[in-house]
Amino acid sequence: MNDTEVTEEAAPAPEGHAPAIAMRTFFTPPFASLPVDLYAKIEDGAATRHRSAVTVHPHSTVSTSTYFGRFPASYWQRWTPVTEVTVRASVSGAGIVRVMASDTHGGTRTLRTARVAGTTETRAEWTVPIDKFVDGGAIWLELLTEADPLQVADVEWVVPHPHRSRPTTAVLCTHNRPDDCLNTLRALAADPAAMSALSDVYVVDQGNDTLDSREPFESVRDMFGGRMRYVRQRNLGGAGGFTRGLHESLAADDAVLNTLFMDDDILLEPDTVVRMTTFANSAVEPTVVGSQMLQLLHPYRIHVSAEHARFTTIEPGLAVDGGLDRANLTEQLQDRRVDADYNAWWCCLLPSEIVRDAGYPIPMFFQWDDVEFGYRIRGRGHATVTLPGAAVWHADFDWKDEESWVQYFTLRNALIIDALHGDFRGAASAKVFLRWTAECLASMRYAQAEVLIAAVEDFLAGPEVLRDGDAGTLARIARIRAAHPETARHEPSKVPGLSGASRPIAKAGPHPARRRLVLAKRLVWHLRGKVGGAASIPSGDAHWWHVGLFETAVVTDASQESVSVRRVDSAELRRIGAKALRTALRLRREGDRARGAWRDGHRALTDRTNWTRLFQLDETNAAKE
Repeated sequence: MNDTEVTEEAAPAPEGHAPAIAMRTFFTPPFASLPVDLYAKIEDGAATRHRSAVTVHPHSTVSTSTYFGRFPASYWQRWTPVTEVTVRASVSGAGIVRVMASDTHGGTRTLRTARVAGTTETRAEWTVPIDKFVDGGAIWLELLTEADPLQVADVEWVVPHPHRSRPTTAVLCTHNRPDDCLNTLRALAADPAAMSALSDVYVVDQGNDTLDSREPFESVRDMFGGRMRYVRQRNLGGAGGFTRGLHESLAADDAVLNTLFMDDDILLEPDTVVRMTTFANSAVEPTVVGSQMLQLLHPYRIHVSAEHARFTTIEPGLAVDGGLDRANLTEQLQDRRVDADYNAWWCCLLPSEIVRDAGYPIPMFFQWDDVEFGYRIRGRGHATVTLPGAAVWHADFDWKDEESWVQYFTLRNALIIDALHGDFRGAASAKVFLRWTAECLASMRYAQAEVLIAAVEDFLAGPEVLRDGDAGTLARIARIRAAHPETARHEPSKVPGLSGASRPIAKAGPHPARRRLVLAKRLVWHLRGKVGGAASIPSGDAHWWHVGLFETAVVTDASQESVSVRRVDSAELRRIGAKALRTALRLRREGDRARGAWRDGHRALTDRTNWTRLFQLDETNAAKE
């Protein structure tokens, strides 16, 4: 432990290199709706917190051992050559500043202690080594006072100048969320340090409710000082929107930069841009750097700390071994370093060398496009680092309605990715498909079952189904769903044909121990008309084995905004069930052929020429401003 005293004279700046800001310590979030304890904690006494400053009252303690307050030392030691970090801060008053550290098990130790003794503001520095962190651990500040208050402000964590110095181009893809997108742009433009990391910002608008239809559009655009490029195009999904920005920014063959994909409907911590850019530029070799996702409706919770996917069982977004999974970040922090297989595109930085080596994203409209790109990059030998403390708030996945067209893309795209990057086996995939379809039929989701059948049929058709970039697929799936009454959404108080008294709430029992037997029993009951009655079923209880007990079920959507009415239809059950069996047999017989076709056609789908065609561009076209 190294003890020092900070007085009126600031410590001299290190010589021999120009430092780069790796992160800044803030004491409150950028939006009042977000939890302040993700930034700094008052562990004893009292303190007054502002965005970039804190006043620690006498006989008090404040710690930045928080999600956004910790420097992720383990990741810096593993992925970069940086051996030390310097903490700079403006300090005044009197008190003690400690630079603290943890290890992979969460044990703490003190790296530096400095006593602040002066009443006027002084710029102080403390340099600590980035060592003893290979398997885990972070660094943070602890501020203590005795009889007098202590003010600490403008805290920066700086590292030696990265050996790879390049700008970052941000790409926001938006579709009919103009107000959300403008809010994200405002948050970005209002932060000078984040803007200094960016060369350009591309906004690719694929909706009919457009950004430029809003009055604030021009004023927000002016905030970027000519660096914002606004592009409108037909709706090609997230892959098409993000790839358009990538296509434009890499138009020059010699362009060397980072491209940062960012969703439109997030709440942004602007320092995330700074943290990701400096880390990427400091990495030993070009590395994908991703942010973590915090839940928008429960902003103290993380989605997962690093992701992997299981292809055959169709499970994306799984926490890697040892990672946090839906944890409350005010109660639990990640000390152990974990490695990601891929990073989703809510906020993800891609170096240009990796894109040129791996190709462009595959033109799938929705779902698993980021997973496919991530695993392709991994297969080319490039690492993905999901960086703790770099994060955005994104809509909770648990509150999204999965009973929709989404399931078509989930199944079809998972089959494609398994064929491209996994140990694809038609028989195993056919079992998963049949189970999903049977569960849909047992819970009166006939449209959903037909959507799953269409997904398998399109996978078997091969790469030609993506020739239009999925531009027409969504409309086709919507037509399939529209033929089934259970897809209609109703106000909870106005369910046609049912009074409130006729549909009491029915809570689900425990999960069945013998699922296959229960599933077969429910299907037989429906075929023979052996079920009756009506019930209201909460979203969390809408399991197939429970819904299937009733002739009519009024089911709450996951969004908690509406309900749907499901009714047993034995004729539809027979028709769709027979079609599903035929489709499963095709998947078993033709799966290997389809796998070969997807692998043969993959490169043509993901090259720049194909995307130029999909964007209806000539290579000489520049982005519209």
